Parts: sequence; C-alpha cells; structure tokens
Amino acid sequence: MLLIHCPYCEEARPELEFRHAGEAHIARPAGIAEISDEAFEAYFFIRDNTKGIVFERWRHIHGCGRFFNAARHSVSDRFVVTYRAGEPKPELSGEQVAAAAPGGKATPANAAAGVNGKAAR
Repeated sequence: MLLIHCPYCEEARPELEFRHAGEAHIARPAGIAEISDEAFEAYFFIRDNTKGIVFERWRHIHGCGRFFNAARHSVSDRFVVTYRAGEPKPELSGEQVAAAAPGGKATPANAAAGVNGKAAR
C-alpha cells in the first residue's frame, strides 16, 4: 500500500485517506473576467502532465482535511517530499530525484533532511 506523509498530521497514512487535487502552484490570472477565451482555457484546462517529477496538490480527506503540496515521480508513483500549502516549491536535489525514479532506492517522503529541516515521524 502506498503511504503518503501529511505535513500537518506529521505522519504517513494510507493512500485511501487522500485525494489528488491537481497540479500545484497554478497562479490565477489577474482580472480573470477580462482575459481572452484562449488565456482562460490555458489557465483552467491545460496542464503540463510531464513524465518525471510533478508538483501536485493533495487533500487529507479522511484525516485533518487540509490541502498540501507534494513532489511525486509520475512514473514510479513515489513521493519525494510533501509540504504545507502556501509554502514555495522546494528545490530537489539530484539524489532525491534519482531515488524516486523507477529502479531508484526510494526513501520515505520528508525523511531525515525533510521539509523545513524537520524529520518525519
């Protein structure tokens, strides 16, 4: 079973407690009522859908109920790090990315040198 670390509850919980909420760090355009249809389409519908590390929003629906962000490898489905909503996108080391890749030696999200220097529980 996939375990996801909630940065608010500070514990790893089964994936069944969480819901995916789309791509993270999407900025809403200023004056959204005045933008063109093409610009609205790009904001509302068009996503990167990259192969590799993706930054996503998740919600701990059957726990604290809060939204948070996560960096996850889209091929291996391994989480690299989770962090609270509103925090900036973290810079990932090459070692973290390699560990999350298929065939990589994965480590639990937020382990040892996790977000904000806190170790996961």
